[in-house]
Amino acid sequence: MAFNITSSKKEFTYRGKTMEDMLKLDIREFAKLLKSRARRSVLRHFDIIERFVQESRKKQENGKQIKTHLRQMIVVPPMVGMKIAIHNGKEFVNIQVEKEMLGHRFGEFVATRQKVEHGAPGIGATKSSGAMSVK
Repeated sequence: MAFNITSSKKEFTYRGKTMEDMLKLDIREFAKLLKSRARRSVLRHFDIIERFVQESRKKQENGKQIKTHLRQMIVVPPMVGMKIAIHNGKEFVNIQVEKEMLGHRFGEFVATRQKVEHGAPGIGATKSSGAMSVK
């Protein structure tokens, strides 16, 4: 019994389409592959998405950083490979757009809330420490 051992790396597909096929699609055609809520958002705002992609390409060619507050923007195929700084409410967080992010929103990749880290309790925080002197 002979086994055919070949290292075949599985090619990335999105809803049965390869990345090369998706790069050929218009943004409105790509929207047909998305789930309903994302599809509606892309079809309503395709002009904003196209303008963002065009301006981002120009900025990347000039070596400028791409910054955005548009956390509701849906990732489309022309954005794959871009480095984008997304605002989290306090600062801009850099992300690299990857194939697996297609159809998701920018806000999903940049958390707006940090993990709570508690320190030691202060004076007066407990009943026993209320009787202590401040000095």
